[in-house]
Amino acid sequence: MSLKKNVTRGFFDEFSHDLDPKNNSSVKKERISPRLIVELDRKEHFFNREVSLLDFQERVLDQAKDPRHPLLERIKFLGIVASNLDEFFMVRMAGLQEQVSLGVSKLSVDGSSPSDQLAIVRKLSTGIKRKIDYCFNEELIPELASNGIQLLNYDSLDSKCKREMKDYFEGVIFPVLTPLAHDPSRPFPFISSLSLNLAVIVKEKNGIIRFARVKVPSTLPRFLPVDFEGKSSKELSARTLRYTWIEQVIAAHLDRLFPEMEVVESYPFRVIRSADMIIQELEAVDLLATIEASVQRRKFGRVVRVAVDDAMPGHIRKILVDNLELEEQELHRVKGPLGLNALVKFSGIERGDLKFQNFSPRLLSASKGREEQRSIFAMIRDRDVLLHHPYDSFVPVVEFLRQAAHDPHVLAIKQTLYRVGKDSPIVESLLEARRNGKQVAVLVELKARFDEQSNIGWARALEREGVHVTYGLPGLKTHCKVALVVREEAEGIRRYVHLATGNYNVITARLYSDVGMFTCNKEIGEEASDLFNYLTGYSAKQDFKAMLVAPVTLRQDLTRLIEREIKHCQNGDGGHLIFKMNSIVDKQMIQLLYRASQCGLKIDLLVRGICCLRPNIKGLSDNIRVVSIVGRFLEHSRIYYFRNAGTDDVYMGSADLMPRNLDSRVETLAQVTEESSREELIHFLELQLSDNVNAYQLKSDGSWIQDHKESRMVDSHLEMIERLEKTVDEASS
Repeated sequence: MSLKKNVTRGFFDEFSHDLDPKNNSSVKKERISPRLIVELDRKEHFFNREVSLLDFQERVLDQAKDPRHPLLERIKFLGIVASNLDEFFMVRMAGLQEQVSLGVSKLSVDGSSPSDQLAIVRKLSTGIKRKIDYCFNEELIPELASNGIQLLNYDSLDSKCKREMKDYFEGVIFPVLTPLAHDPSRPFPFISSLSLNLAVIVKEKNGIIRFARVKVPSTLPRFLPVDFEGKSSKELSARTLRYTWIEQVIAAHLDRLFPEMEVVESYPFRVIRSADMIIQELEAVDLLATIEASVQRRKFGRVVRVAVDDAMPGHIRKILVDNLELEEQELHRVKGPLGLNALVKFSGIERGDLKFQNFSPRLLSASKGREEQRSIFAMIRDRDVLLHHPYDSFVPVVEFLRQAAHDPHVLAIKQTLYRVGKDSPIVESLLEARRNGKQVAVLVELKARFDEQSNIGWARALEREGVHVTYGLPGLKTHCKVALVVREEAEGIRRYVHLATGNYNVITARLYSDVGMFTCNKEIGEEASDLFNYLTGYSAKQDFKAMLVAPVTLRQDLTRLIEREIKHCQNGDGGHLIFKMNSIVDKQMIQLLYRASQCGLKIDLLVRGICCLRPNIKGLSDNIRVVSIVGRFLEHSRIYYFRNAGTDDVYMGSADLMPRNLDSRVETLAQVTEESSREELIHFLELQLSDNVNAYQLKSDGSWIQDHKESRMVDSHLEMIERLEKTVDEASS
């Protein structure tokens, strides 16, 4: 049987199984009425996926508006939500538009058609964009100014500053610019996705009016420091506190691009195109080449949205609508600057007083005493090692692979790579290992959206060194995060495994809340080997036990574990589930949790982003609480807790409760068996459930509510930082 097709039976097939009096392994027949089955499937018991995702963007926007956050952090949050909204247009809205154009009539879990969903997300996303613009123009710009940081319009600069800007334009900007004309002999120029442009109207000497497009170069800084005083922008960028916008500088000097012509008017605009790539993997002889070609085609995707300056007159808007083949409703007028995703970089200016207080992540040696001279393999042999990033340093993960690359006893290294970023020390260690004669096999996931180009580069670099590189299984993304080191020791071959909820990326490890675990547990090591055989060969293993593996066993195993908890609850042994994840969308899993709630089981869900489950419905989900933590760090870890009649089972790994994670991705969840690690994760879950600073609670009507009324404010991010600092102090004393 194909592993891809080995998914659990339909939910109602399982329900029929549960109702069978001959089946004693699940809920008894008399505990469930036929009416219950109908209740579980009603469309009004589910939230819409797209609306829930936009709700998450609202929660991120709240961080930009929150005066308790340092000012430059608020600027960064605003840039993040603007970038998130771009991605929403490129992926989710583009998908809905495609469904509508193809006449797709399939309803979402809440009973909405694609056209219904498109209408509501257009309205909601437009509302969010207006809030972003208001927050920036009316709240953050004045606060920046009051803190000595000015973002100035070019027109407001004095004559001295304008002369300096003109010199900068002539020396740096002008050589990079390429005006593209549109007339009967020259077609309308192609506008790449996410590019910032100027729509320019010029008049020839004979009075003929022409249109031209000037692209704002992304290779130059968006924010130009003012008051050069003869110094280079590089010298001043870290300490200059007055900036102006590059597109306004270009607009002020367009006469240099169109000599002997009159520049009548110019207005900025920005295009967003569909980012979806359709890859016929089974027909692709070379998947690497196919992905590479698809990435190149992405910038030519169908236009999804165009943002224009609010002052742009109708005749220019018509030129864009006609030539970009837009519907009028996909052109949006914006007050203020376009492309506020650039604020993420702006927030990096050197003003430590306007940022979160720095902290030093805990090193592995600090948590275990002075063990700097011990190899990481010796530490792992002592016991499993749990790392909680960013509170724990990511250095041990890098060191694990670096030591493996140079250890003469290491025979082989195998690893999955999903998003590693640029200048990756992880990949450098793998390259060193190969140069040192180790057997190295790496699965590089080429279909990691928006990281394809980076991953292609790393795949080619690894291949050039003779590393065995594979690109995953047809039809499946490899999303699990696993590294396996095979080492020859006196007792024989030993496998060392690193399992994680987050990517092997040193940058995001400082920004995301993730969990990683080192172990040399024999069963996990053997199954990690089986997993890599599955990924690189033709293994058809169906009986993973130490790890839950999608799409092989994960859905069935999670179903079994939840049903076991239901049984404990019904037998009077109590019951409690705490699931922490990025998103919960899968209908079968939601229905199973509804059934568990109806049986009296207490369920706490920590869901950062999308939640299609509707809590607090009497008789259906009144035992389910949904909490979203949004704050300083991006909550990215997936942790699943089962009380199991007091024995406390905890699993951690890469999978959310979404159909794609359960059925069409390679994912892993591993049981945390070492007692101190298990207790640490349980304590972390409890801490997050008690958070009343960063937490939002989901109500049955779909609203997300914050409650700051308690006498003691609990900030789970801050408390984790304080705990690690206390641990380091105790270790050094």
